[in-house]
Amino acid sequence: MILYCDTSALLKLYLQEEFSDNTIALAASAKAVAVCRIAWAETMSGLARRLRENPADEQVIEDCRTRFRQDWTQLLIVEVNQDLLERAGDYADTFALRAYGSVQLAAARQLQQEVSETVYFACFDKRLRQAANILGMKTQDSD
Repeated sequence: MILYCDTSALLKLYLQEEFSDNTIALAASAKAVAVCRIAWAETMSGLARRLRENPADEQVIEDCRTRFRQDWTQLLIVEVNQDLLERAGDYADTFALRAYGSVQLAAARQLQQEVSETVYFACFDKRLRQAANILGMKTQDSD
Protein backbone atom coordinates (compact mmCIF):
# COMPACT_ATOMS: atom_id res chain seq x y z
CA MET A 1 0.00 0.00 0.00
CA ILE A 2 1.14 3.52 -0.82
CA LEU A 3 -0.10 6.20 1.54
CA TYR A 4 -0.89 9.42 -0.29
CA CYS A 5 -1.12 12.30 2.19
CA ASP A 6 -2.79 15.57 1.43
CA THR A 7 -1.33 18.37 3.52
CA SER A 8 -3.78 17.95 6.40
CA ALA A 9 -2.64 14.34 6.75
CA LEU A 10 1.01 15.16 6.18
CA LEU A 11 0.97 17.69 9.01
CA LYS A 12 -0.36 15.00 11.33
CA LEU A 13 2.92 13.14 10.82
CA TYR A 14 4.76 16.10 12.38
CA LEU A 15 2.34 17.77 14.80
CA GLN A 16 0.44 15.98 17.53
CA GLU A 17 -3.19 16.50 16.54
CA GLU A 18 -6.37 14.49 16.52
CA PHE A 19 -5.82 11.40 14.32
CA SER A 20 -2.01 11.83 14.33
CA ASP A 21 -1.49 8.39 15.84
CA ASN A 22 -3.65 6.74 13.17
CA THR A 23 -1.87 8.62 10.38
CA ILE A 24 1.55 7.72 11.77
CA ALA A 25 0.51 4.05 11.95
CA LEU A 26 -0.67 4.14 8.34
CA ALA A 27 2.61 5.71 7.25
CA ALA A 28 4.59 3.07 9.14
CA SER A 29 2.69 0.27 7.40
CA ALA A 30 2.97 1.79 3.91
CA LYS A 31 5.57 0.81 1.33
CA ALA A 32 5.89 4.51 0.54
CA VAL A 33 4.38 7.84 1.53
CA ALA A 34 3.45 10.02 -1.42
CA VAL A 35 2.63 13.71 -1.67
CA CYS A 36 2.09 16.30 -4.36
CA ARG A 37 4.90 18.81 -4.95
CA ILE A 38 2.60 21.58 -3.60
CA ALA A 39 2.67 19.92 -0.18
CA TRP A 40 6.01 21.59 0.53
CA ALA A 41 4.54 25.10 0.45
CA GLU A 42 1.30 24.04 2.13
CA THR A 43 3.16 22.27 4.95
CA MET A 44 5.50 25.17 5.58
CA SER A 45 2.48 27.48 5.58
CA GLY A 46 0.66 25.23 8.06
CA LEU A 47 3.65 25.16 10.38
CA ALA A 48 4.01 28.94 10.18
CA ARG A 49 0.34 29.37 11.00
CA ARG A 50 0.68 27.06 13.99
CA LEU A 51 3.62 29.14 15.22
CA ARG A 52 1.67 32.40 14.81
CA GLU A 53 -1.23 30.93 16.77
CA ASN A 54 1.01 29.35 19.45
CA PRO A 55 4.28 31.30 19.80
CA ALA A 56 5.25 29.15 22.79
CA ASP A 57 5.56 26.20 20.35
CA GLU A 58 8.53 27.79 18.56
CA GLN A 59 10.98 24.97 19.32
CA VAL A 60 8.41 22.29 18.49
CA ILE A 61 7.69 23.94 15.15
CA GLU A 62 11.38 24.36 14.35
CA ASP A 63 11.93 20.66 15.12
CA CYS A 64 9.00 19.80 12.82
CA ARG A 65 10.47 21.91 10.03
CA THR A 66 13.83 20.18 10.42
CA ARG A 67 12.28 16.69 10.35
CA PHE A 68 10.09 17.63 7.38
CA ARG A 69 13.07 18.91 5.39
CA GLN A 70 14.95 15.69 6.15
CA ASP A 71 12.00 13.46 5.29
CA TRP A 72 11.16 15.26 2.04
CA THR A 73 13.79 13.35 0.06
CA GLN A 74 12.25 10.06 1.19
CA LEU A 75 8.75 10.92 0.00
CA LEU A 76 7.32 9.84 -3.34
CA ILE A 77 6.62 13.18 -5.03
CA VAL A 78 3.88 13.60 -7.62
CA GLU A 79 4.85 16.45 -9.90
CA VAL A 80 2.47 19.17 -11.02
CA ASN A 81 2.05 19.53 -14.77
CA GLN A 82 -0.59 20.85 -17.13
CA ASP A 83 -2.43 17.52 -17.44
CA LEU A 84 -2.66 17.19 -13.67
CA LEU A 85 -3.94 20.76 -13.34
CA GLU A 86 -6.56 20.22 -16.03
CA ARG A 87 -7.75 17.10 -14.23
CA ALA A 88 -7.77 19.09 -10.97
CA GLY A 89 -9.95 21.72 -12.63
CA ASP A 90 -12.38 19.02 -13.71
CA TYR A 91 -12.43 17.59 -10.18
CA ALA A 92 -13.00 21.03 -8.67
CA ASP A 93 -16.09 21.37 -10.84
CA THR A 94 -17.36 17.79 -10.59
CA PHE A 95 -16.89 17.38 -6.84
CA ALA A 96 -17.20 21.04 -5.72
CA LEU A 97 -13.67 21.04 -4.29
CA ARG A 98 -11.35 23.86 -3.33
CA ALA A 99 -8.46 24.53 -5.69
CA TYR A 100 -5.61 22.83 -3.83
CA GLY A 101 -7.87 20.02 -2.66
CA SER A 102 -8.63 19.25 -6.30
CA VAL A 103 -4.90 19.32 -7.10
CA GLN A 104 -4.24 16.88 -4.25
CA LEU A 105 -6.98 14.57 -5.52
CA ALA A 106 -5.69 14.73 -9.09
CA ALA A 107 -2.18 13.92 -7.89
CA ALA A 108 -3.40 10.92 -5.88
CA ARG A 109 -5.49 9.73 -8.83
CA GLN A 110 -2.52 10.03 -11.18
CA LEU A 111 -0.42 8.00 -8.77
CA GLN A 112 -3.19 5.41 -8.48
CA GLN A 113 -3.20 5.01 -12.27
CA GLU A 114 0.61 4.71 -12.48
CA VAL A 115 1.30 2.08 -9.82
CA SER A 116 0.15 -1.46 -9.23
CA GLU A 117 -0.13 -0.87 -5.47
CA THR A 118 -3.24 0.16 -3.59
CA VAL A 119 -3.20 3.92 -2.99
CA TYR A 120 -4.70 4.98 0.34
CA PHE A 121 -5.73 8.64 0.22
CA ALA A 122 -5.32 10.23 3.66
CA CYS A 123 -7.11 13.53 4.13
CA PHE A 124 -9.38 15.12 6.69
CA ASP A 125 -11.89 16.88 4.45
CA LYS A 126 -15.15 14.96 4.07
CA ARG A 127 -15.93 16.15 0.54
CA LEU A 128 -12.41 15.33 -0.62
CA ARG A 129 -12.60 11.84 0.92
CA GLN A 130 -15.96 11.22 -0.75
CA ALA A 131 -14.52 12.23 -4.12
CA ALA A 132 -11.55 9.91 -3.60
CA ASN A 133 -13.94 7.06 -2.76
CA ILE A 134 -15.90 7.71 -5.95
CA LEU A 135 -12.61 7.50 -7.87
CA GLY A 136 -11.91 4.12 -6.28
CA MET A 137 -9.30 5.11 -3.74
CA LYS A 138 -9.23 3.69 -0.25
CA THR A 139 -9.81 6.28 2.50
CA GLN A 140 -10.94 6.47 6.10
CA ASP A 141 -14.52 6.29 4.79
CA SER A 142 -13.84 3.04 2.94
CA ASP A 143 -12.19 1.15 5.80
